[in-house]
Amino acid sequence: MFAEALAQGGLDGYFPLAEQFHTQSDPAFCGLGSLVVALNALAIDPGRLWKGPWRWFAEELLDCCVPLEHVRTRGLSLDELACLARCNGADVELQRGEAGADNLAAFRSALALSASASRVLIAAYDRSALGQTGSGHFSPIGGYHRARDLALVLDVARFKYPPHWISAERLWRATHGVDAATGLARGWLLLSPRAHGVSLGFSLRCERDGWQALASRLQTLASDLQGTADVEHLAQALAPLARYVELREPSAPAHRTALANARAALRAHPAYSSVARLVSTERAEALLLLVCALSEPLCAQLGPTQNGEALASELENLRAQLSAVGSLLRPSVETR
Repeated sequence: MFAEALAQGGLDGYFPLAEQFHTQSDPAFCGLGSLVVALNALAIDPGRLWKGPWRWFAEELLDCCVPLEHVRTRGLSLDELACLARCNGADVELQRGEAGADNLAAFRSALALSASASRVLIAAYDRSALGQTGSGHFSPIGGYHRARDLALVLDVARFKYPPHWISAERLWRATHGVDAATGLARGWLLLSPRAHGVSLGFSLRCERDGWQALASRLQTLASDLQGTADVEHLAQALAPLARYVELREPSAPAHRTALANARAALRAHPAYSSVARLVSTERAEALLLLVCALSEPLCAQLGPTQNGEALASELENLRAQLSAVGSLLRPSVETR
């Protein structure tokens, strides 16, 4: 079957995944383990060190959206895994499993895209629907045998099951299972690298009160932020949220230079002095970046500057992270 699928072009995406194939390090880390495989297979740079000099994704680096200790206790929902993927440099298409020919066709289309190596597909499914032990589970899909309509599941719980072929339609039906924690069906994620990758310096950080608190506050402020260019009003409203924006020191010299340029552009912004009066010096840059990320009029005031490109990258990444966190409040059939 492997030889047949290979000849049909259904395993072009298998080899990048096989190079990064990883066994989840904790019984509840199937989502994190699957995401580690996907992000490394997509060659997304985490922008920070793992161990020694290595910039490499490992489960302990996936520390946004949901605290690791919470994941170890209860696992992850499909929306939380999508949030983690977006926070770590991936564009994500989320689809829930549901009855109907259109949904099955969408799943087969996702299998074909992942088989061609243009995307990485992570399936969220109910093991019991496949006759396996356990319940909810995540695993990346390594290939698609179109003629036989078979999907190759690279099970990250390798202590339980080796990689295995399974009917694509049966796997799709297993994505219909409802996650008791959310009351929503499981489904699948299609991942691809985001143009600007991950943030080199400014990043949302996880706190014990969780992202639900941040998402709720952002939702409450949304109407006030829409189209507003009043720096004082925005900065005062967002000042309590600046603590969620962490400044990390990148490891690569080129990354440190880019971050220094972005910070210089922030300090040169005409609104910097107004913002700096509201918070401590070490948080002024983070607050201004947050204000600009949430206000298009203020962002437009930046104009062409010497360090505009470096700052634009930080802004785009922070927006992607804010969008990812916001998605936790509004689970949908398909979000980007």
